[in-house]
Amino acid sequence: MSRRASFSDSLKTLPQNVFSGFVVSLIALPLGLGLAIASEAPPLAGIISAVAGGIVVSVFGGSYVTIAGPGNGLVIVLLASITTLGEGNLFEGYLYTLAAIILSGVLLFLFGLLRLGAMSEFFPATALQGMLAAIGIGILAKQFHIMLGKRNVSGSTIDQLMAFPNSIHNFLELYPFSGVLGFLSLVFLFLYSRIRNPYFHLIPAPMWVVVASIAIGYYYNLVLGQPTPVNPDLLIKIPEQLFTSLPHPNFSKWYDLDFLGVVISITLVANIESLLSIKAVDKLDPKKRRSSVNKDLRALGLASIVSGFLGGLNVVTVIARSSVNVNNGGSNRSANFFHAVFLVLFVVFLGDQIQRIPLTTLAAILVYTGYRLAAPENLLRVYKIGPEQALIFVVTLGTTLYTSLILGIFVGIIFTFLVHLFLSKSFFLFSRNIFKPNVLMYLEDQSGNYYVSVKNFCSFLNFFRLKAKLDQIPETEHAIVDFSLCDFVDHTVMEGINDYQRSFSRKGGHFETIGLDIHVAETQHPFAVRKSLPINALLGLENTLSNRQKDLSEFSDQHKWKYNSKLDNDPKGLDSFLFFESKIINYKINSLQKADGSFEVFDLSFSEGAFITKEDLKATFLMFQSPVRLPVFVLDKEDLKTTLYGWAGFDDINFKKHPDFSKIFHLSGSNTKAIRKLFTAKIIYFFESHPFFHLESNGSDILIKGKDRLSSLQEIKMMVTFAQDLSALLGPHVAE
Repeated sequence: MSRRASFSDSLKTLPQNVFSGFVVSLIALPLGLGLAIASEAPPLAGIISAVAGGIVVSVFGGSYVTIAGPGNGLVIVLLASITTLGEGNLFEGYLYTLAAIILSGVLLFLFGLLRLGAMSEFFPATALQGMLAAIGIGILAKQFHIMLGKRNVSGSTIDQLMAFPNSIHNFLELYPFSGVLGFLSLVFLFLYSRIRNPYFHLIPAPMWVVVASIAIGYYYNLVLGQPTPVNPDLLIKIPEQLFTSLPHPNFSKWYDLDFLGVVISITLVANIESLLSIKAVDKLDPKKRRSSVNKDLRALGLASIVSGFLGGLNVVTVIARSSVNVNNGGSNRSANFFHAVFLVLFVVFLGDQIQRIPLTTLAAILVYTGYRLAAPENLLRVYKIGPEQALIFVVTLGTTLYTSLILGIFVGIIFTFLVHLFLSKSFFLFSRNIFKPNVLMYLEDQSGNYYVSVKNFCSFLNFFRLKAKLDQIPETEHAIVDFSLCDFVDHTVMEGINDYQRSFSRKGGHFETIGLDIHVAETQHPFAVRKSLPINALLGLENTLSNRQKDLSEFSDQHKWKYNSKLDNDPKGLDSFLFFESKIINYKINSLQKADGSFEVFDLSFSEGAFITKEDLKATFLMFQSPVRLPVFVLDKEDLKTTLYGWAGFDDINFKKHPDFSKIFHLSGSNTKAIRKLFTAKIIYFFESHPFFHLESNGSDILIKGKDRLSSLQEIKMMVTFAQDLSALLGPHVAE
């Protein structure tokens, strides 16, 4: 794409990115304040970090839809730094920590300059999840007491966890109003996703909590004529002179071992958190672009340096705000910039309102964030991959809690290696081949396919070798990875291979793995560790049908369709629909297909967001081949959200002669003329007189989505009838 075309595209999507930046800022404001307070830094330090990240990374970064700012992962490191480096004086500790943040930014910049972005591949996936869970527990342990109105609970994470019963027992005696407000805020955050009203979801959950707490304060002041019943110590304080009272970093301890340890800890966690977030957000990018990781590291380093000199926290790529950006139409780095601009406007013009926010409310947001990082279902999900993965998770988690982040991840790496030795029962295999090239790649002459052969073993220790080869293959081509000569493949590699399969599929290429059929796994999970075994040692597993599956099977027999209850990890033909541009397809199951293949009903598991914002969803879809060539379009229900999207630049095709249809439905597509020609009076009347479904056309096929859950047999029958009637109506449509 030329610079002129790129600039034109940026101008065209500017309203969408302004809108998305505004929505992201609604989340970044309370999170920035909360993360700074959780770190024992001034509240504005988190906002400064978000503003510096938004401006610097949007100009110099190498990613497209990511948002930069303060991250959850570094709260524990910064908290330890501020409380220990200052030797009891939190403000002095904060100044020393600013110096550490600046030096960490320099190291991050050098990492990007030396192209060390691939270093995250050396960390086993499960150990990283254990480290993140430990960070979540650390945040939760500290903020739980503040949520209930107690700020004087100190000690290690374990000490703070042990103090839970005492805080729960006494919070009503100390600060009953503040504690109840914090507790109710936490309850709302847990219930937010269950509220199906679309109007609620126009405002992110953290901002709902903040706005409600401010409104309660005004109710006491203006209606009851009383002061807000919140202790002044539990309210945010902002300096009156924002731009003249900036702190100055203190570098006098640059040679101290504790100080250097903080610099290394900040750099390590910032690097890991940013690289994982960039990798995750790339999967959500509707335009299927791949970020320049090293360029982003350089930009994050520069942003951290700027933030540190201005008194802010370190800057990382943040997954929660990035996911919100993608889901609200953010398409380039300008959304990151505008989120920073709106934050500046909030602080300058709404400073009085910000100082009305109770710390208990912000603590509730962080307690919820910590819980999402350390939720029990995370361990259960890891256990389903394999019992040994759960053991790695627990060991890393426990070590991190009782020692430090650096020692925790180091022990996680060593323990993962020992587990691999135990599973493979071959120290000779690992010791002999750990530093040898074990990957061969060449372009096949006749087929033009890229063939990659992996020998001996493939784990987190040498995955970078395989990854370096795979990154050389254009994602529009056909790649074949052969593991038939590989005796051991670990969980990190299996998960990485799955990412490549999705990436190739989204770009129109094909990524195929062979040779794993002679391997065995401890579980049926697609990411489980694989070990080679003799063919006669491999056993098959029977599939037991549930009652719903039996009903679907009977339905298929009655209509002479084909039913397949097996799980498909790589369903074809769905990435061409707009619905899945910013979503990740997990698997397809329970496929009902017409004998000629023209109609198919299936259950689908897909994900929105990633990391702690990741939400796994399931729904029933129907896809059928259109009898005529169609324009690409999306038909959805008109609501307030689609109206706001229209204001932000998402066009809605309306029909003057059919105002009811235009009022009920939101119709969009690039070829407006062809869409208007397709939607004749008969077609419009058909949609007006039938139950509503989300419907899309990719030109040759039509995708129909049921409710936001799996459909019952009766609902599937209704969906099939709807699709058959629509297909029949489209058949003679062009001939008219």
